Amino acid sequence: MASGPSSGHGVEIHLDEVSKRYPGQRESAVESVTMTIPAGETVVLVGPSGSGKTTTMRMINRLIEPTSGTITIAGQDVLGLDPDKLRREIGYSIQQAGLFPHMTVGENVGMVPSLVGWTKTRVAERVDEMLDLVGLEPGQYRSRYPRQLSGGQQQRVGVARALAANPPVLLMDEPFGAVDPITRGVLQDELMRLQADLGKTIVFVTHDFDEAVKLGDRIAVLGDRSRILQYDTPDAILANPADDTVAGFVGAGAALKQLTLRRVREIELGAVPTASADDSPAAFRDRIGSRRGAIGLVLDHRQRPLRWTTAREAGAVSSLARAGRPVEDSVSQASTLQDALEAILTDDDGVAVVTGSRGEYVGVVDIDTVMNTIKSLREEHADEAGGRVTPAGNSA
Repeated sequence: MASGPSSGHGVEIHLDEVSKRYPGQRESAVESVTMTIPAGETVVLVGPSGSGKTTTMRMINRLIEPTSGTITIAGQDVLGLDPDKLRREIGYSIQQAGLFPHMTVGENVGMVPSLVGWTKTRVAERVDEMLDLVGLEPGQYRSRYPRQLSGGQQQRVGVARALAANPPVLLMDEPFGAVDPITRGVLQDELMRLQADLGKTIVFVTHDFDEAVKLGDRIAVLGDRSRILQYDTPDAILANPADDTVAGFVGAGAALKQLTLRRVREIELGAVPTASADDSPAAFRDRIGSRRGAIGLVLDHRQRPLRWTTAREAGAVSSLARAGRPVEDSVSQASTLQDALEAILTDDDGVAVVTGSRGEYVGVVDIDTVMNTIKSLREEHADEAGGRVTPAGNSA
């Protein structure tokens, strides 16, 4: 590809009148799709089962060959490229991870770099780098087999494998659809964090509109045979659905969904006293103080959150590693305010810890901050509604 996968930066993808018709079928599975996927953005294809969204995505890396039309990546026609080489230059992550069961985690992650000729030393270094990137300790996980991992851990390995050769494009086919809701939210946060750091071009397929709003820079709402009903930013689709079908996808609670359009990094974070697990409990007790509701945060050697503790709890133990209670949930700077609100509501003290790109502590967010943001959003939308002209044929 023109910019080359060695750079790893996202590149533009363009589909022009792309169709797919299977032998013996009267109608095309995909009919004349034209769209541009901007470099470095996450574009989500959302639609009901059978709408052709997965078929459309798989034509990009030629797992399914188009019947007609043109697909270009970084200006190059993919139909003129060797399909095996093309697929090695495009990351691919699917539901239930698709890991090879007879290979270790390290062998799975290093498979594509090995195929494209990287040295063993470089592959080994990349495996550890990728596992660390997706939040799995290399020394603990690289020699395990997929059957020894949870569903969420397998999906993390799947994402690490897709990114291992530093491709500019990542295709994701409902990658989090087979895990429980809590794990799914964590994996979504991880993907947003990774994308903020890496800037890949991501094409993501889902049937879940809430997931599309959370993850997408742009959303393509697809109808029958991948007909594009609306292709726009999540904000624009929530504020003004193109037709009744799109409005049906948006569903109730559009105002609350606006919280998924605001990232934690966009708000001013609070802070709490922190200490290392090796620090003096008595000293930390004094730093937290006796103010009602005051809490502190114990961090590990990499500045990652370990435990919440009050002054009283800190003073009752010989080691801060046992003080208070574990940090059960956290949000990243790339997380949405919806995620932050959910974490706050499930926390005993009504506060969510915020972490950086490597899981390190960067601050906290509380309910007052989120409520003030909701108030501001309501005022913004009230102003917009006051000046909006309703399109003919649509209800306001």
